[in-house]
Amino acid sequence: MDEALGPPPEMAEKAEELTPMLSQYLELCERYDDALVLFQVGDFYETFCVAAEATARILEITLTQREDSTGTYPMAGIPIDNAESYVETLLDAGYRVAIADQVEDAEAASGLVDRAVTRVVTPGTLTETELLSAADNNFVACLTDGYGLALLDVSTGDFYATELDRIGAVSDELERFDPAEAIVGPDAPTEPFGSECMVTPYERSAFDAEAAKRKVTSYFGEGSLAGEAETRAIGALLAYAEYARGARTDGETGRLEYLTHLTRYDPREYMLLDAVALRSLEVFEPRHVHGLEGASLIETIDETASALGGRTLRDWLRRPLLDPTRIEGRLDAVGALRDRVGDRERAGELLADVYDVERLVSRVSRGRADARDLRALESTLSVVPDLRACLSAATEDSELLAEIKAELDDCPSVRELIDAAIAESPPVEITEGGVIREGYDDALDDLRRTEREGKAWVDALETEERERTGINSLKVGHNSVHGYYIEVTDPNLESVPEEYHRRQTLKNAERFYTPELKEREDEIIRAGERADELEYGLFREVRSEVAEATERMQRTADAIARLDALCSLATVAAEYGYRRPEIGAAGIEIEGGRHPVVERSEASFVPNPTALLQEQPMAVLTGPNMSGKSTYMRQVALVALLAQVGSFVPARHAALPVVERVFTRVGASDDIAGGRSTFMVEMTELAAILKAADENSLVVLDEVGRGTSTRDGYAIAQAATEHLHDSVGAYTLFATHHHELTDVVEGLPRARNYHFSAVRDDDGVEFEHDLRAGPAEASYGVEVAEMAGVPAGVVDRASELLDGSGASARPATAARPEPEAASTDGGREALLAELAAVDLAETTPLEALNVLSRLQSELE
Repeated sequence: MDEALGPPPEMAEKAEELTPMLSQYLELCERYDDALVLFQVGDFYETFCVAAEATARILEITLTQREDSTGTYPMAGIPIDNAESYVETLLDAGYRVAIADQVEDAEAASGLVDRAVTRVVTPGTLTETELLSAADNNFVACLTDGYGLALLDVSTGDFYATELDRIGAVSDELERFDPAEAIVGPDAPTEPFGSECMVTPYERSAFDAEAAKRKVTSYFGEGSLAGEAETRAIGALLAYAEYARGARTDGETGRLEYLTHLTRYDPREYMLLDAVALRSLEVFEPRHVHGLEGASLIETIDETASALGGRTLRDWLRRPLLDPTRIEGRLDAVGALRDRVGDRERAGELLADVYDVERLVSRVSRGRADARDLRALESTLSVVPDLRACLSAATEDSELLAEIKAELDDCPSVRELIDAAIAESPPVEITEGGVIREGYDDALDDLRRTEREGKAWVDALETEERERTGINSLKVGHNSVHGYYIEVTDPNLESVPEEYHRRQTLKNAERFYTPELKEREDEIIRAGERADELEYGLFREVRSEVAEATERMQRTADAIARLDALCSLATVAAEYGYRRPEIGAAGIEIEGGRHPVVERSEASFVPNPTALLQEQPMAVLTGPNMSGKSTYMRQVALVALLAQVGSFVPARHAALPVVERVFTRVGASDDIAGGRSTFMVEMTELAAILKAADENSLVVLDEVGRGTSTRDGYAIAQAATEHLHDSVGAYTLFATHHHELTDVVEGLPRARNYHFSAVRDDDGVEFEHDLRAGPAEASYGVEVAEMAGVPAGVVDRASELLDGSGASARPATAARPEPEAASTDGGREALLAELAAVDLAETTPLEALNVLSRLQSELE
């Protein structure tokens, strides 16, 4: 990537000899040496030299040459009209892109056209609608030494900051917000960021403590200052956002006026779901197949009608509440909306007509909104009165809905201005006319009238001249090069009047103009150009006036977003039989609990109870694979999570405590790149749980110790169980295949055994997915192996070993013969016998892989 960044060496070596335009390009490359500069030349963005070679290769476009008095340079360009798709490809390839636009009219320029970088496009500072996901925020993060963390969505203005005490906490917050890009200060760690996040050390001066304080207070006031590390992160991120904005063409400062609110937060104010928990519970990304497309929690409960609501619901899932009063407030609102079906459905219809106000306001404030953006803003504000009306009855049962209703400001002055000034269906371009509504400005109306009357005169000229000259084939036309003309074919040239002046000769005709036509043409052109210029100025004035209401519109956007998210939760509750949970109970008590995702794909999903009480908060689960243990444990965690989001839950009844942290150890995979085995990953996650969990945590453990030998695995499982029981006291669900552990549990007063039942018959094993008290009687491993398609010979041999009817050692008759002496069938039988004799319970994963590799090679 680096070969396309910085000033092109071919140009830098002979900078004094370059043409003015290439000198301008070189200067911009030097100023933005961490980005690939796209340099506007007419209707194209061009790159030169090394940047051109990289651009042509990545975008798969033609590499051409530019030749001038100083030499020949590689050149590659993309059309401005569809630049977004090319920019997205460059971002995916790991580049920042500096957009250098022509900032003056080329026709009006007396010499070199002035150009400036008007924005720097990076993965985390995108504002282009085409490149952004409507469903989620797009954050850029900033991390300092001392673990100050700030996160900003430039497209919406959402701004968060916190100060953390350890690197693990940084990783947890980054997993919540999933930034697309990050800048880091001097001595700040980079390891917490994922491989898909572009991480760059930023200018040291931006992290200066005093400079950061001045920057932060200039935006948010003295009261926004925090600890030094946090303040430096906020200040540096503001500086980076201003840098990404680029030069202003309207003489204003680089200040981002729409950044009006900073949310400083303590992660301890929200339920902590670390990276492992978010993944294993499939909150945002599915890891397992449930028979549903996109089977994650968010996609299961997201019935929002707008992008605003969708992003808010995701934010609520990232940060479930700990404050019982706030949780109850959301539950009140969900209940009120669920019960008032007509009002909720009407609100949903109105919300479906809502545009993405947050991003619209951001574009307005940054001076990048077009006329259609303003119309979309007016259209959204116009539904606000009806939304307020939908809430009139529901506010009787919900203080939160009353608060939202009060914040739903339709900004009448903004609506009236846009409606009066902007054409109902304006064009995309804001510089070519047709943007301002007729009747808004008298001077503009006069110019348009002049232009229309002139064109009407021209339209009538053809008929008049045909009658006057007798030339029936005479035509009046227009083109951009020669303007208006009268065209006469060669056979009729003798009838041309003397006042016609020749303008252009064609193959079979001549084109003429008359003094009056030329006068009208000049009048039309002057009126059109002045009208376009006046319109553009008027539009910018309107846009600036709309921007003055930024804070009001942002509050309305926030109210709409929260209402949409609450309507979504209410709709899910109504359609899928969710019930309101009791918050603040002395333990987890659930009747008829269901997994919110899995139940959608299984018509016969079996609900199950949960009883993890303060005096007995631990449950050890046994039962065969596929019986439902993992699904059950996840569903308990998801019920707790949903309740603290403020959602009703999939259960007949649920009484829940406020859980501060959810820990999971459910499934694992080798960290090959990091050199860690399954067992090492498992033990690392277990260690984190045993160190951090407390009595206010929910711990979900699945098969701890399975990555090593049976003896070691059982010892670890027992020791972990005893530690959680004796020292931690967390609400714990522990699934195990170590049946000996159930005997240990019988002696632990604060723990109970449960199992998932199964029935064995002549056809095999039927899983009932039903939770029952006590340990499982059998694990049915051989039967599950048979159901999975393991060869009959292996299953039979395993059954013999299990019931003691077969020797534990490999029979002498199964000794492996010499390869050259063995028949094909005999060799396979010997290999199967050897495979059956392997004691899986005492074999480590590495030993098993070695055995499998050797047996496989002998079958080839």
